Amino acid sequence: MASGCPMMTMKTASEHPCFGGDHSKAGRIHLPVAPGCNIKCGFCERKFDCANESRPGVTSRVLTPEQAVERVRIVKRHMERQGGARLKVVGIAGPGDPLANPRTFETFHLVREAFPEMTLCLSTNGLRLPEMIDTLKDLDLHSLTVTINALTPGTGAKVYEWIKLDGRRLEGAAAAALLLERQLEGVRLAAAAGLLVKVNHVYIPGINDHETLDLAVRVRGLGAQMMNIIPVIPLGLFRAIEPPSAALMEMVRNQAELILSQARHCKQCRADAAGIVGQDLDLDKLALMAS
Repeated sequence: MASGCPMMTMKTASEHPCFGGDHSKAGRIHLPVAPGCNIKCGFCERKFDCANESRPGVTSRVLTPEQAVERVRIVKRHMERQGGARLKVVGIAGPGDPLANPRTFETFHLVREAFPEMTLCLSTNGLRLPEMIDTLKDLDLHSLTVTINALTPGTGAKVYEWIKLDGRRLEGAAAAALLLERQLEGVRLAAAAGLLVKVNHVYIPGINDHETLDLAVRVRGLGAQMMNIIPVIPLGLFRAIEPPSAALMEMVRNQAELILSQARHCKQCRADAAGIVGQDLDLDKLALMAS
């Protein structure tokens, strides 16, 4: 543990709507302050944005840390005026990888100073997770989502186009092997540090579907407390693929739930989502009202 790190207490799922908390009472906001990414997933497409589109990696604009804090203030005030659900969770989920962007940590520090009552969370591809655990401890991060889409280098080579680490760009099975090693070690270290850990898994028929249940077993053994199996959105390298049906996803989740608790309420949120899960606020309208 780094000197000066506070002792972390075990977090509870009830504190976070994405980990089992009450969606009707706890709102969340994603702050899009992290544009850069250190891996290229075959299904990731960030070249366009539609206001009615809900998928990871999409944001109307990237915010500075100061703008992000102001957005928290606006959304918090709006939800309090509306009554009912209150803003409880502040997360950073992109549009790139938060751990590859220094502004992530600057933003969290500013949010912690302005709103010490907020629960903080973060989503990552896990490439830099092992080396960042002490930093996340210092932030008193509540929960962490790690996206793991393959359990073997061969499968990973089909999912990821490249990774970048310490100035090196790697491709193929070597890149996938290094990424997987760091993802699994990061999950282990984060769980040992007392964070709630959820593993996201993009389910791609014919590509990685044969590894999904084995992945659930593996990450459960490392301390993950929840898994979120997400149907692939046909984009990028997989734009011609037929996405899994709702019936297939239900069957897969039922099987995986025998191994690890499943997040069935995921809406594949945008990197700038705000409000109650499934009932996102119109941020442009709120900004005009606040101006």
